[in-house]
Order: sequence, then structure tokens, then C-alpha cells
Amino acid sequence: MINLLGKRKSTSQPISESLLDRENIPRHVAIIMDGNGRWARHKGLPRSYGHHAGADTLKRIVIAASDLGIQVLTVYAFSTENWKRPDDEVSYIMKLMNEYLAQNLLELEEHNVKLRFIGDMSRLNPSLQSVFHKTEQNMMNNTGLLLNVAVNYGGRLELTHALQRAAADVKAGLLKPEDINENTLSAYLYTAPENDVDLLIRPGADKRVSNFLLWQMAYAEFWFTDLFWPDFTKETLIEAILSFQGRERRFGGLK
Repeated sequence: MINLLGKRKSTSQPISESLLDRENIPRHVAIIMDGNGRWARHKGLPRSYGHHAGADTLKRIVIAASDLGIQVLTVYAFSTENWKRPDDEVSYIMKLMNEYLAQNLLELEEHNVKLRFIGDMSRLNPSLQSVFHKTEQNMMNNTGLLLNVAVNYGGRLELTHALQRAAADVKAGLLKPEDINENTLSAYLYTAPENDVDLLIRPGADKRVSNFLLWQMAYAEFWFTDLFWPDFTKETLIEAILSFQGRERRFGGLK
């Protein structure tokens, strides 16, 4: 059951995929993968166990999203603010990203997933940057679900970079200031051309966007759940989509 805020309440009934309207699947879904550390703490485990479990969940949800017909999935893997965490935790997360690709790349390829990393990669270890780049190149011709993995990402930073790039093009004579509008500026975003998010999902009980896809979520529907990310399942994703399908999207107009 979903309350008016789009927050998941506990239910004992399994969610059937057959309930979905296949003509109204959200094109672009964004997920803030929250609650890994708290999931581990509640089980009396180190936080690293939660991050590992969260990586396993990501693989399952990417495949589920592809099966359900979602075309773009953008996930928040590491924010610009996450550098404030203890050094050993940050190091583990970076190592885990490398391991995730090594262990799951073949299965993602089998599902025709196209992978792209978004964010400011300059602060990452050069070897990890190289792995990301090679992975993107190897999967760039895939035609299935587009998976955007946001690493060292911040919505305000993205907008700053977009404005800097636009300003550089103006300085170079490639763009006139009077030609800058929503369409031209959106072309400079990390997610371009697949910018507009239809549905934001946030597990972990918090109800905020946390500097994620600030431009892209202008008209997104929000759905929250108390479940921690490692407990997120295909059925949870279906539940979120069902909530999305039950809403009237007016985009500022009247119907």
C-alpha cells in the first residue's frame, strides 16, 4: 500500500508483474541507493558488508529494470559529499566498483545493457578512470537499457560544469549568449540527451533528493520506501512503478 507521499507501507501481499500497464512504464528511472551501511549495522556487520550487498542488489535491479522495459536507469553510487566518509570506507567503495565490473560485466552484456559513468571523474584514481572508460567503450554499441552510474556526482556541480562548458563555447564563438535556453543548456548535462527523469526511487527511509539530478527531476514522480537498498527487490521496483502508474502527471497544465 502507498500513502499520499508515495512512501511504501508494509504489505504481506506479493506484487505481481501482471498488474503493470506495459504501455505506461516510466522511461527514465533514477534510484538513490541508500541504506547499505545501516543495513549492515542492523545485522551486526561491518559497513563494508552492506556496500557489497548493495552491489549485488544493483545487478539484480538492472536486469529487472531491463526486463520490465525501463529504457534509462540512473543510480547514485557515490556523491561529491561522500568523500567526507572515513578513508577506509571510501577506499572499499572504489575497490568494489572495480570488482563489480569484473564480476558482472558479462551478465550485463548478455542483457544488452549500455553503461555510462557520469560525474567528475578527475578525482578518481587514474586506474579506475581507465577501467570506466574502457568499459564504456566496450558497451557503447549495446542497444538495451542505458545504465548511468553516478560517481563523484553532485547536481550543483553538474550544473556548474554545464555552465562552464556553455561559457567556453560562447568564448570560442560556437554559441551566442542569446541562444542559450533550456534546450541548449540541457545538452551540456552529464545525462544528455536522456535527461528527464520520470520516477525517482529512494530506499532507506530518507525523503530528500540529496543533490541528485536537480535539473533532470523537475517533473519526476517521487517514491520512498523504508527498505534499505540491499533488501530492494524486483517486486519493490514493480510496486514503485505501480504507484507511478496510479498518478496523474499534468506537467503544470490541466487535464
